[in-house]
Amino acid sequence: MKIRESKGFTLIELLIVVAIIGIIAAIAVPGLLRARMSGNEASAIGSMRAINTAQQNYSQMCNGYAATLNELYTVGNYVSPDLKTDPTVKSGFTVTLAGFLQLAAQAPNCNNAGAQYYAKAEPLNLGSTGTRSFATTEQGTIFYTGGAGGGVAPTLATITAGTATPIQ
Repeated sequence: MKIRESKGFTLIELLIVVAIIGIIAAIAVPGLLRARMSGNEASAIGSMRAINTAQQNYSQMCNGYAATLNELYTVGNYVSPDLKTDPTVKSGFTVTLAGFLQLAAQAPNCNNAGAQYYAKAEPLNLGSTGTRSFATTEQGTIFYTGGAGGGVAPTLATITAGTATPIQ
């Protein structure tokens, strides 16, 4: 009787390879999720900076600040189309803008220009899309809230009182 030489992999060898791939995936997935959250937070900070820049440009034309993201977009295309609605969902964060202290005299083509504004970005799912919330005002500084309170952006009152934490 002639013994045939078999070629290929045994079931045990394939199971070992699948187990190794599973272990590597289990190690890599949490790091990938953390990187995605970090990217979402960087996008939210970028949105806050874009709003600050847009408001400064708007104030040069209107002598005040826009009350809504839509106004920043329609009056002079000061923000990109992904920030043209209020609120906007972008990269796992809800971005909103509110204007305050409406000016009595409005410049031409300007609607609802105010003396102050407050913008915030809060994660849609705390711990999944982000762990921090962000806010900014006409001063241009971006503040954040993290930890257990990371789902709620710093309020205008905490920013005005000087108790909010600025981004370093």
